[in-house]
Amino acid sequence: MRTDHILIIRFSAMGDVAMTVPVVDSLARQYPDLRITMLSRPYVRAFFEYMPSNVGVMEADINGEYKGMKGLNALYRRLMAKNFTAIADLHSVLRSDYLRMRFNIDRYKVEHIDKHRSGRRLLVAPSGKQLIPQPSSFSNYADVLERLGYPVKLDFKSIFPPEGGDLSQLPALFNEQKKATQRWIGIAPFAAHQGKVYPLRLMEEVVMALVDHHPQSKIFLFAGKGDDVDVLRSWCMKYDGCICVPDGLSSLREELILMSHLDVMVSMDSANMHMASIVGTTVVSVWGATHPFGGFLGWKQSLENAVQIDLPCRPCSIFGNKQCARGDYFCLKNISPELIVEKVDKQLSST
Repeated sequence: MRTDHILIIRFSAMGDVAMTVPVVDSLARQYPDLRITMLSRPYVRAFFEYMPSNVGVMEADINGEYKGMKGLNALYRRLMAKNFTAIADLHSVLRSDYLRMRFNIDRYKVEHIDKHRSGRRLLVAPSGKQLIPQPSSFSNYADVLERLGYPVKLDFKSIFPPEGGDLSQLPALFNEQKKATQRWIGIAPFAAHQGKVYPLRLMEEVVMALVDHHPQSKIFLFAGKGDDVDVLRSWCMKYDGCICVPDGLSSLREELILMSHLDVMVSMDSANMHMASIVGTTVVSVWGATHPFGGFLGWKQSLENAVQIDLPCRPCSIFGNKQCARGDYFCLKNISPELIVEKVDKQLSST
């Protein structure tokens, strides 16, 4: 008897791939006889390392080995050898559209994501804006699987056990056990687009206030490749208890382990919000040009912990990649550091 084998396609961005984790993990546990292959970029393997054994990862460097039409044809030939019985395209961009077309021609069972573009357009419209919550990426992903015949109850909690990831796998600076009176706070001040980045001068005020309110705590400062790590280093020199994560950890897997032990994470609408979410950490998220109603709030995160101000022009972008129509990013510059600190303090007092 042939075993069902589903291919799930989601190439980028990192936050969107992280958002597949609750869905893929739920699918794997609820259909233990189903083989699942996740096709994505090489660097996201860490998201799926702790999943049930029926989940595998297939890496595809679409900017290198599988670049362009020739590369995609080579990738398709490689995929054909895996004998898939169903294809779930959770990305629906040119590359995955092309692969999906090839699978359709060869009469595979194929479904793709509905991005609800009409609702999103109304959400970010300059006039006639309709501030209506759009379906989350999690429900959009699950809908694809249901149309393929795999309805899923999304009951995911974390990629790690309740006690978190294994700190002993981290360098000495990060593997000390947390003291009973100590709080571990994460801060990830960067994002891919300016419309999602809280001004660094104001974020420094957040750091300063948290150090003052929680003097025994450790504050871990996160950044990705290309971010201004020197800014984080300068904060570490000024404020006791601050640790620059990129100077000590070198892999996504290590960052996920550390995040699983945080009491709270402060993040933009960015991949770090989603990384913290899939390890079960509460996130105080900061929103500017984008809005949680766009469908990208982290897994099981509360709208109460989303820091934002109401403006007639907000949101102006689903992904934060558009130029500010006002030219001043008022939506971010006018969020007070005290508002963020208040949310963090409230979370810490409840744990």
